[in-house]
Amino acid sequence: MEDTIAAISTASGEAGIGIIRISGTESLQKALMIYETKNGKKVTRLQDRRLTYGKIMDPHTGKMIDEALVCYMKAPHTYTTEDVVEIQCHGGYISLKRIMEALLDQGVRSAEPGEFTKRAFLSGRLDLSQAEAVMDLIGSKTDLSHEAALGQLEGFLSGKVKKMREELLDLMAAMEVSIDFSEEEDIDEVTFEDVYEKTIPIMDDIQWLIDSAKTGKIIREGLKTVIIGKPNVGKSSLMNALLKESRAIVTDIPGTTRDVIEEQLNLRGIPLVLMDTAGIRDTEDVVEKMGVERAKQLFDQADLVMMMLDASTPVTSEEVALLNMVQKRKALIIINKTDLPSVLDESSLPEWIDSDQILKLSLLESSGLLQLEEALENLVYDGEKNAREKEMVTHLRHQQALEKAYDSLKEGVKALESRMPLDFVQVDYQEAMDQLGAIIGESVKEDLIDHIFSNFCIGK
Repeated sequence: MEDTIAAISTASGEAGIGIIRISGTESLQKALMIYETKNGKKVTRLQDRRLTYGKIMDPHTGKMIDEALVCYMKAPHTYTTEDVVEIQCHGGYISLKRIMEALLDQGVRSAEPGEFTKRAFLSGRLDLSQAEAVMDLIGSKTDLSHEAALGQLEGFLSGKVKKMREELLDLMAAMEVSIDFSEEEDIDEVTFEDVYEKTIPIMDDIQWLIDSAKTGKIIREGLKTVIIGKPNVGKSSLMNALLKESRAIVTDIPGTTRDVIEEQLNLRGIPLVLMDTAGIRDTEDVVEKMGVERAKQLFDQADLVMMMLDASTPVTSEEVALLNMVQKRKALIIINKTDLPSVLDESSLPEWIDSDQILKLSLLESSGLLQLEEALENLVYDGEKNAREKEMVTHLRHQQALEKAYDSLKEGVKALESRMPLDFVQVDYQEAMDQLGAIIGESVKEDLIDHIFSNFCIGK
């Protein structure tokens, strides 16, 4: 925190503008060492929050590196709460590299991944869940994932967590008073009932957040969806239809797809990671055999399985075996080629398959795709789309902490119902407090903080 740090904050590649961010107590001093006006005069000060046009100079050769706009932002009203300087130059790799080298020559340290946001967290401008939302916002693939990240950045989750922690703290204080006056049985009984009644709504709030995590994880990371089936049932055609482009080769020859084809798709705001696999069958072809094995591996890893059948052929024993493997998975059964005379007998399908899981398509005639999109959306939202996309838990870390907090309170409630001593109950409530605090960074180990910020991009 004592070092002045700098990093290129814009993406690599050619662009109209490239930005280098400097943060720390010496950020203005270090920037002015390599900056001068258009007329070649040295600059001794810059006005707060005002862009100034000039030149960035190489301190060794005295030659200009690039033209630039420089903006000085005075602490504490900055992203890191420290003095910050941003240098805006042309977005070429060489210009940015040479300006960074010039700053490093002046004693500025190259920032570690996520160090600017880490400083914002350590200074108290952001809590830990808001800091994590910064990276989610940068990595958003759809409008829904953007809205979810924005909600977390605005403090939706941290606001709820802080409120629950305050309520638990009040209950623990009430228990402490009762312990201090334990000889008064009336006080003790009132405290038991009061703590119990006020704990249940807190547990309900935690459970609501836990329930939102299932959808939130998909919105943030995408729904890993694998298309499986025997050769020539239309798997590649389905992928092309959903992508609305010819991504996978489609022929009448069975076994055309020999490897996994993976694409990302924005389906009604849901990021879908779509994987077309080799048709699963017994084959002597070495390459196709490897594709089949890879398809089976992806089947185990997928969040959703789309099992495709051919309406113009009977269900085979091999397909029944595949369907039985799908039984305990989130799955859709897609019957394709309904434009052809129907031969497939639905009564031959395993009994566990619900009629709502079966969709009929004719990819040749482009019919049934709208129903498929609706079915995929319903699977993500469990049939009830949450209109409050900002109000959901999107990180596994947060979900696990909430589950542990809920379990601790559940144990505390059991202890209350058994009329165990309140100091025993307090242990469970304190554990719940700690787990909730870990979400926003109020009770979290330093190595976890380091790990979280190590996943950020350099420059943020």
